[in-house]
Amino acid sequence: MQTTTPLNVLFLCTHNSARSIMAEAVLNHLGGTLLTAYSAGSSPRAHQQPNPFALQALQAAGIASAGLHSKSWDVFARPDAPRMDLVITVCDSAAAEACPYWPGQPASAHWGYPDPSHTQGSDADKLAAFQQTLLALQQRIERLLSLAPARMDRLALQQQARALAQEQP
Repeated sequence: MQTTTPLNVLFLCTHNSARSIMAEAVLNHLGGTLLTAYSAGSSPRAHQQPNPFALQALQAAGIASAGLHSKSWDVFARPDAPRMDLVITVCDSAAAEACPYWPGQPASAHWGYPDPSHTQGSDADKLAAFQQTLLALQQRIERLLSLAPARMDRLALQQQARALAQEQP
């Protein structure tokens, strides 16, 4: 893999409003110059916006959320899109769908997380669910970064990213 250009990582979910958005923000916060994160959804709703609880959880953790917006994964299948090195699905629905063709055949992995937007209860309960998901994402992303992904070839990157899915967050 390249060492002078950051690796591009795409996080996918169905609506691109919570888990994938938070993963994008966390990786961009922690990745420095080594990795650049993006996120998208397989079928975002019309006028989809990031979940307010996701943005609140990011803000409480001191992670920037400016510029985050929901978008379709079709954006990243276009010829002018950044070339992805690693594509990670973070919800089971998106993992089961037929993905578009990604130029360059990036490494892929599935890191399943329960959808915090399905949490019932008070706003405090809902925010706590988003914060728990954010913490789990952050721990797995920190582990990925500790493996020096910029030094890995595609197969090693895929094996390591998939192995992380087996670890308890």
